[in-house]
Amino acid sequence: MKWKGGRKSSNVDDRRASSGGRGRGMPSMQTMMILWPLIKPLFKTKLGWAIIAVGVVAYMSGFNPLSLIGVGGSSSAPVNQAQDDQNAAFISTVLASTEDVWKKELRGYREPIMVLYRGGTQSGCGFANSAVGPFYCPADQKVYLDLSFFDELSQKHDAPGDFAQAYVLAHEIGHHIQNLQGTLSKVQEAKQQWGNSKKSNALQVRVELQADCYAGAWAYHAHKRFNILEEGDVEEALRAASAIGDDTLQRKSTGTIRPDAFTHGSSKQRVEWFRRGLRTGDVRECNTFK
Repeated sequence: MKWKGGRKSSNVDDRRASSGGRGRGMPSMQTMMILWPLIKPLFKTKLGWAIIAVGVVAYMSGFNPLSLIGVGGSSSAPVNQAQDDQNAAFISTVLASTEDVWKKELRGYREPIMVLYRGGTQSGCGFANSAVGPFYCPADQKVYLDLSFFDELSQKHDAPGDFAQAYVLAHEIGHHIQNLQGTLSKVQEAKQQWGNSKKSNALQVRVELQADCYAGAWAYHAHKRFNILEEGDVEEALRAASAIGDDTLQRKSTGTIRPDAFTHGSSKQRVEWFRRGLRTGDVRECNTFK
């Protein structure tokens, strides 16, 4: 993807230095408040003090001991600072591209904030850690993105490439569009009536597929305006869409497929709806609720 030299968005809240990442300062206040009930008893014994000392030494050496209890990321490898900063610059440029496209294509479009973090952070929708993956919070109209997810996308889901990463962000921006259009609130009202049921799951699938279609529409307009696509880019996005389909994830985790438990759509559906947006660039073609 052609992105270097492009405009970077100013709507970025970079919390990597304070959200529990390895080798990037101290854990955030929110993280310490959550962990305090576990840490407090350690101050009462010599063994506890020894454990704290070992933890501090490990943290300063680049290993985050909080990752052992699921806070601050799952990897013990130190962060490559130069690569991490380049990833942040890249995704900030992609965000700027979504701003330029949707401000032109959608009347009244309001730009969201993108929060970059590593390990864990607080959102308007509650505390998030790296296991949650990228998500959009309608309560504060922010996209939350742990940059370690891109490593997981490449290594765990076999979907490498910068345009695969761009697709992930564009999908979350699609949820922001749905929030502005009132789609998310209507869906939430319906799901509250139905409770935890197959109908609720099926409705959520339609939400996710529409966001995939919006991501494709963004790619259509971004390439038309900025000539961003290079050979293989579309295939990267399609591979990512397929890799995170519900059937593919279920097959990997349990060996079986349960369509009634789908919440994001099958690999085939996700690919088809991204293709539709990419082919037409028309958000009116993204009505998954028909």
